[in-house]
Order: sequence, then structure tokens, then C-alpha cells
Amino acid sequence: MQRREGRVSAGLLLLLYQISQIGLQNIPSVTLGVLALNVFLFLNPVRPLPEVCISVHEGFYKKNWQRLLLSPVHHADDWHLYYNMISMLWKGIMLERRLKSMWFAYIIAVFSVLIGVVYMVLEFMLMKILDDPSYEMNCAVGFSGVLFALKVLNNHYNPGRVSSVFGWPISSKYACWVELVAIHLISPG
Repeated sequence: MQRREGRVSAGLLLLLYQISQIGLQNIPSVTLGVLALNVFLFLNPVRPLPEVCISVHEGFYKKNWQRLLLSPVHHADDWHLYYNMISMLWKGIMLERRLKSMWFAYIIAVFSVLIGVVYMVLEFMLMKILDDPSYEMNCAVGFSGVLFALKVLNNHYNPGRVSSVFGWPISSKYACWVELVAIHLISPG
């Protein structure tokens, strides 16, 4: 989880290109603000990643609650940022227009904190169930959990759609869960 601060890289350049193709005027304000915040903190992190990631050890035992706010808006590398922000761009455009900016901003804020809490609860449960203390040390950063929650919300508002997951047509209602398992199997970190 090391990154050189202030470095412009391929993933970041590709993200900026994608944003330019859509056009700033076509991106709703909260979505654009979330993108800008994440890019800014990628280029100028508040602290090094090991000091902002969320874990049971740091968040719960050490009561370092600020990590609940910092971990979602920091990313491990430029491709992590790129994939998360492209997903945010697509989901944000769809949901913010439907829900309006104030409600969408509230949802983003709540999801950002709750995802860290859920992550710690799940890691704590794994630690207890599997009797493996290493789960309390697993540390996470990134916006992926918020994006997963937004995807579930988007599926709620757009029922009946079919998504392709690795070439297989799956009801969007279940696709987010299949994608979550697939991502974990492909990239457990």
C-alpha cells in the first residue's frame, strides 16, 4: 500500500480523459465533488495509507474513528482510483439525477461511514468464527464498498435489468452479489 504522492499516472490520466469525454457540464454536482475529492486526496493524501486504512485493530480496539472518514476516500494506486471513480461516475450520474443532489450527498456520506463499520463487523466475525486473529489486522481503503451499496440502490430503482458478469447474463438484482464474490476471488486484497 505504498504510493508516491503527487504523481500523475496512467490510471489518473485515463480517468481525466473519460471525464472530459462525458463533459463536466454533464456530471451532477455531488458526483463531480466526490470525483474531485478522491482525485485530490489521491494526489495529496492526508496521511500514508497504513495510517488511514480501516481495520478492527485500528478502528475498534485503538478507537481511531477518523479512519472511518479517511479510508473510503484514499486509494491504493492509480488503477484502484480509476476503476472506483469510473464506477462512481456512472452510478452517480444515474442516481443523483433520480434522487436529486441533497439526498444523494446524504446517501454518499452515510454509506461512506457505514461501509467501514460493516467492514469491521465482518472482519471481527471472521476472526471469531475462524479463530484467526489475523482478520483484526486486515486494513482496507477505497470507495468500493460505497459503490457496491450504490449499485444495490441503483438495482432497486431499475428492476428487471440484466447484467453480464464474465459473459453470463444475470439478473441485475443478483449481479452485484455475483460481482462481489468474483472480485473477492480474483483480488482478495
